[in-house]
Amino acid sequence: MVDESGDRPGRRPVLLLLHGMGTTGDVWLPWASLLEQHWPGRWLVPDLAGHGWSAPLSSYSFDGFAQRVANGLAADDRIVVLGHSLGGVVALALAARAAGTPVDAVVGLGIKAVWSPAELTHAAELAARPVSWFANRTEAARRYLRVAGLAGLVSPDDPMVDAGLRQVDGRWRLAMDPAAFAVGEPDLAALLAATDVPVVLARGELDPMVTDAQLKEFGVPVATLPGLGHNAHVEDPAAVLALLDPYR
Repeated sequence: MVDESGDRPGRRPVLLLLHGMGTTGDVWLPWASLLEQHWPGRWLVPDLAGHGWSAPLSSYSFDGFAQRVANGLAADDRIVVLGHSLGGVVALALAARAAGTPVDAVVGLGIKAVWSPAELTHAAELAARPVSWFANRTEAARRYLRVAGLAGLVSPDDPMVDAGLRQVDGRWRLAMDPAAFAVGEPDLAALLAATDVPVVLARGELDPMVTDAQLKEFGVPVATLPGLGHNAHVEDPAAVLALLDPYR
């Protein structure tokens, strides 16, 4: 399901906001007032496949995530994509020449560029685990925030958490399909080579998942946001939104 906001004036750019692994499009809810003031066109906020209200895929790949998003786009739109973590990789897959998607620019925030064998094994183990059930919303919400990397940044009672939870017969679970963890390691070099549009790779200065040096290996502009961590878009929406100024 895609939420769409903003006006529809001509060919102004459409901003596509893609969330990271484990969370949902509702993570962008706090951006609404900023976008109304500072973004000149519409914005689209989908749930990636297997997250929130979006149906799962039979098997997960970055191209598969991207194709599901592309199905909700109009061919005559100008798309500027801001993707966080997994969403940043999906943004690059959308921007590939072969994808035929009308993407004008990509900002990838907090993309994990280097994966160890142990990290990939752990992700595969998470994908193979059965769904966990919880006795109440509070327990499920706390688990959701840990999986989404939002613990300490978002309250379990925050309305943005609701889209990440499901209640079934009095029990609670995360909305996410655990199998999505099996998507694997992105080949960022290949993804970047496959697109001709402007790309910026950004990270919070305190993000433990990726370093400036790792991002600079790819030969595209790198932006470092002082004092922010992996979820910089939650910590300081205005600072991240400013990365999009050249593409408005």
